[in-house]
Formats: sequence, structure tokens, C-alpha cells
Amino acid sequence: MLLRTARSLTANPCDAEDLLQTALTKTYLAWERIQDHRALDGYVRKALLNTRTSQWRKRRVDEFVCDELPEPEPQQGPDPAEAQAVRDALWQAVLKLPARQRAMVVLRFYEDLSEVQTAAVLGVSVGTVKSAVSRALVKLREDRQLAADVRGGEATGLTSAREPATAAAA
Repeated sequence: MLLRTARSLTANPCDAEDLLQTALTKTYLAWERIQDHRALDGYVRKALLNTRTSQWRKRRVDEFVCDELPEPEPQQGPDPAEAQAVRDALWQAVLKLPARQRAMVVLRFYEDLSEVQTAAVLGVSVGTVKSAVSRALVKLREDRQLAADVRGGEATGLTSAREPATAAAA
């Protein structure tokens, strides 16, 4: 959860990891001054915010004005509209899953929890999470509407390594 907070404060995942590490270091150094260790989560979040603010202020001073802006490099990735259409189609397919599988898929891939964390949140075994997520992914791969939507925008990346992209076309 702290990494997610750090990612929301930065644009780069590597910067988020550095920010979190710096905030945790500051928390460690201030450990004896922290009176309520139960409120540690809030303390670390505040350290994240303060550290990011300090970095932002420092970086602003380091910026300089130039006469000409460089030409932007052409986008190499997929069209943002197509990518959004694929995300929407994927979400519609996830909504068709049974409630238990949907909950596990959302926790694992949208909330980015580990299998152990997902099992703890739902009060089930890790094996149950693994098998339910595996079955859910099979259902998503076999969803013809999702495959058509993904192929319609030519935005690939949702096909499995075990399943060739052309096999779903039949």
C-alpha cells in the first residue's frame, strides 16, 4: 500500500521506489521520537508526502529555461483510445466472472496484492487463490467477446504465452 501511495506521488515507478526507501529511512531514523507506533502507517505516509514535496522544491530550483524546446519523439505505443477500449473490454469481461473469482482477480491484478495477501483478505487458503485465479484467467482467455474487442483494436498483450493469438480467432 505504501508503494502505491509513492507511485501516486511520482510519475515513474523507479522514483516511487526511491521515494519510499527515503521515507522509510527517515522513519527509521526518527523511530525513538515516534510516540504512537500504532499510527506508524500515517507517519510513513506523511514522510512520503514531505519527502516528495522536498524533492519537488529541490528539482524546481535545478530547472533552467531554454530558448527552444526539443521536438517530441513520436509515440511508439498503441493509440490511447485503443488502449482504453481494451481496458474497458477487459473490465466488462472481469465483471462477468463469478463473484469469488472476480474478487480474487481484482485483488491480485488491480490492487496488486500477492497471493498470500489476497488469501488473508478473503480468509481462504493460498491454494484456493491460486486455483480460482487460474480458472478466472482461463475464462478471460476463452471469452470470445473480449478476444474480438482486443483484436478489433489490434491491441495485443492479453493473449497467453500458451495460446497463440490466432487460435482465438476461430
